[in-house]
Amino acid sequence: MQKIQFPVNFEFKVSTIANDFTATDADGKTLAYVRQKMFKLKEDIQIYSDESRTKQNYSIKADKWLDFSTAYKFLDEDQKEFGKVVRKGWKSIWKAEYKIFNGSEQEKYNIREENGWIKVLDSILSQVPVLGILTGYLFNPSYIVKDQDEQEIIRLKKMPSFFGRRFELTKLGEMNEEDNDRIMLSLMMMILLERRRG
Repeated sequence: MQKIQFPVNFEFKVSTIANDFTATDADGKTLAYVRQKMFKLKEDIQIYSDESRTKQNYSIKADKWLDFSTAYKFLDEDQKEFGKVVRKGWKSIWKAEYKIFNGSEQEKYNIREENGWIKVLDSILSQVPVLGILTGYLFNPSYIVKDQDEQEIIRLKKMPSFFGRRFELTKLGEMNEEDNDRIMLSLMMMILLERRRG
């Protein structure tokens, strides 16, 4: 996923049982097709080059880490680990927070939800008949990726849509090119988790 043209869009499918989505760049080119295996005790995500699913480029697998927060490790096509994203347990109950690590276990970036109240209102009102259909247009949480110097790199925002189907990534600052894949995979894993939470 090198030389990405922003903005990037994640669009979930509503016609399948699986929790899957397509990532496309500003030119409409498919960057990845993300598929979550259903009925697994641990998260198991496959990232393909496109919707044909003929070439799998990456996978993301859940693991446990030393601080008891769930970690999701990134594996390349040869099943070699090259980084992970870790959800910060109790901290993420109010506002989502994740840490991105490289293959040497060094923390490189963090992802934080900008406004926790939006998620709360979205979760509550989505349970109300009729209103639940409209929450995809009313409440749209956003998340910021920052580097270790607190410089903003990328914003991921839920876009107005039925059933919370669309998300957009906009570039805010420069990032190390070798970290592109780790950041994109982290956001893909995070949005699968956060979308399920409301």
